[in-house]
Amino acid sequence: MLLNVIERGPEDITPDTAGRPPVVLLHGLFGRARNLGFFQRRLATTRRTLAIDLRNHGDSPHGLMDYYTMAADLLETLAHHNALPATLVGHSMGGKVAMTLALTRPGMVHSLLVADIPPARTGHGQFALGEQMLRVPFPPFLNRAGADRLLQHYIPNTDVRALMLQNIRVGENPGWSIGLREIVESLPNVENWPYIPEGYTYPGPTLFLAGGNSPYIRPEHYGIMRRLFPCYRLELIEQAGHWLHVENPERFAELLENFTERY
Repeated sequence: MLLNVIERGPEDITPDTAGRPPVVLLHGLFGRARNLGFFQRRLATTRRTLAIDLRNHGDSPHGLMDYYTMAADLLETLAHHNALPATLVGHSMGGKVAMTLALTRPGMVHSLLVADIPPARTGHGQFALGEQMLRVPFPPFLNRAGADRLLQHYIPNTDVRALMLQNIRVGENPGWSIGLREIVESLPNVENWPYIPEGYTYPGPTLFLAGGNSPYIRPEHYGIMRRLFPCYRLELIEQAGHWLHVENPERFAELLENFTERY
């Protein structure tokens, strides 16, 4: 499946720029490529960048999801855009897609940055949220303010609701623009970690970023992180939870830029 891509790069291509791997940005569950625009624009001053809508998200096609399928989507899309090997940067679900591709096709991944997700099932999920979203009754016409009011009953959290609002098609015949039913049906796969055969590793440079207030990456994960990603480093972003790139964007951008500059 070819995915929707937002591509940005420097206005002037230098030999140094042309010789460096592109940076690929992968969003989390219910996100989309343009959520990462702040970081893409900063990186694109010196690097070719591609922000990807994963399947069922943004403007990409819909279909059932698991990490091997999503990694295959990503590989096909990057090959189509002549963007391999690439530096992969993924948050949460996007991080799992990036890790799966790195472990199964390590030669296609130049370096890897994973934001607040370990290579494991964490016990934290969004099935209840997905079920709530499926129950939203859409009227014949809806504007953006009306969509916000409509979601308040189902999604009281302001930040989560703002994320979901971008996934609503407003105007006449409003509804979800994303493949919501496919996402909900696939959540057992999305919230899990795929089976990785014994001996599969990614030997390239790997940086895990963890939110200081997030419960996702824990000490009990360090062993599997070391076994699968023997060259990994872990950096903590203080005063941030799972949405660390939203809660502390400047620190996230600093660590991201340092990593992509080094590798």
